[in-house]
Amino acid sequence: MDTVNIKELNDRIQKESAFVDILSMEMNKVIVGQKHLVENLLIGLLANGHILLEGVPGLAKTLAINTLAQSVNAKFNRIQFTPDLLPADVLGTMIYSQKSEQFQIKQGPVFANFILADEINRSPAKVQSALLEAMQERQVTIGDQTFPLPEPFLVMATQNPIEQEGTYPLPEAQVDRFMLKVVVTYPKKEEEKLIIRMNNGGTFPKANAVLQPEDIKRAREVVREVYMDEKIEKYIVDIVYATRTPEAYQLGKLKDMISYGASPRASISLAMASKAYAFIKRRGYVIPEDVRAVCYEVLRHRIGLTYEAEAENITSEQIITDIINAVEVP
Repeated sequence: MDTVNIKELNDRIQKESAFVDILSMEMNKVIVGQKHLVENLLIGLLANGHILLEGVPGLAKTLAINTLAQSVNAKFNRIQFTPDLLPADVLGTMIYSQKSEQFQIKQGPVFANFILADEINRSPAKVQSALLEAMQERQVTIGDQTFPLPEPFLVMATQNPIEQEGTYPLPEAQVDRFMLKVVVTYPKKEEEKLIIRMNNGGTFPKANAVLQPEDIKRAREVVREVYMDEKIEKYIVDIVYATRTPEAYQLGKLKDMISYGASPRASISLAMASKAYAFIKRRGYVIPEDVRAVCYEVLRHRIGLTYEAEAENITSEQIITDIINAVEVP
């Protein structure tokens, strides 16, 4: 690919990605701090991937996705997952109408652009798999009719890491459906003071609709066009392969720590998320820094740890750090 094309592409993507700053500004008006969360929401949105969020209650997870929905003028539904929830409560069901003397379809809350699946690990496997199927297939079958879900469609599922009593942890194969797993941390002291001030004063800024769902669909097409060199592709494959055969990358010490490595879905997600990150940074091509920036979110839930690793308190983040430091950068 000659340099002229890259230059043209770069100029075009700078124009097309201008809305990212406006969208971030709208979000930051409402959400104090949590830059990392907002950035990853945008990556998920632009790369057409779903997000699993882990963090203790009260860290603005619901507020973040609600604000994003308002900024994009899209429909937002929050589903609180509980142990007595049924798949029909999420997807919808057939209801008998006495007036027309026939069954009518009542669509469930999953028919929206943005879904917040709150505490997804609180409900049984049946409900989890109903939502995960909707995420994967982008359609829902009720009775004998199949309905496509609206576009864009983004699921943000939250997991509460503190209580494990009475929860149904997501199986590894299902966690793999999420493009990113984001760990949400506490705000900084200065940010927390601002949060208190906003709440005490009762002055809650509202996000304005600065985009339409169609704009997001168009932006996704452009994100796919972000140029990725063969060297970057090789870099991504090397990182993913290092989770499967660490000894091939002089990481023999990790061999007993990893029970299974990342799947090809991880490679696809890493490539797409890197492109979306480059787009957010208003560049028409992917550089190694983009890959490293999204690496933890894409891989942290896709590496299985052995009992030895858990006994030694080794986390998947530490493993990813070792891999990034060992794999040769193009």
